[in-house]
Amino acid sequence: MSLKIKVYNQSGTAVKDLELNEKIFGVKSNSELLHQAVVAQGANERQVLAHTKDRSEVRGGGKKPWKQKGTGRARAGSSRSPLWSGGGVVFGPRNDRNFKVKINQKMKQAAIFMALSDKLLSKTLVVLDELKMADYKTKQFAAILSALENKVLNDSRRDLLILNEGQEEKVKMSARNLAGVKIINLENINLLDLLNYKNLLMTESAVKTLTGRYQK
Repeated sequence: MSLKIKVYNQSGTAVKDLELNEKIFGVKSNSELLHQAVVAQGANERQVLAHTKDRSEVRGGGKKPWKQKGTGRARAGSSRSPLWSGGGVVFGPRNDRNFKVKINQKMKQAAIFMALSDKLLSKTLVVLDELKMADYKTKQFAAILSALENKVLNDSRRDLLILNEGQEEKVKMSARNLAGVKIINLENINLLDLLNYKNLLMTESAVKTLTGRYQK
């Protein structure tokens, strides 16, 4: 069984119907799997920036501050001791921490299929016959999006993820300054972007390429 969706041109006019693979766009949602995939992607993209120096990394402290006995003060072997101001940190964060989370590739793909299926079910998926720009014109690209939002999505609040195939440099540059719009290549499709943006815009060729890739 296959699903059908209308294909629109850049003016927001329906031009034909496109069959969608049910194994990709007709998958039942599983909240537990989606949560697991979201946590895994977030953890794997996490950058470990916080880092404190221990006593072996703090500068100075090579010489014993004072002799062992006879001064009336506590024994001290190095000014790099964690007890001293400016000394090393004992249990501070380190940059060698590993937050990576393993997830099965099939589970990751299934989560993406669930997100795509939800876009189709909620009617927030728009398929274009093509997405091209003759010039680097942000105003013209914004007009294209406005036509689609008014005629197809019926949503004036711009919250749009554009999934395009290939390197459309003019489209990418025209869209980069628009608020509420993110454009990514098909190779960079990921679950977090699909979930973070309400509406999804895909070209017909991107749908066919995606179907061919995962239909094997």
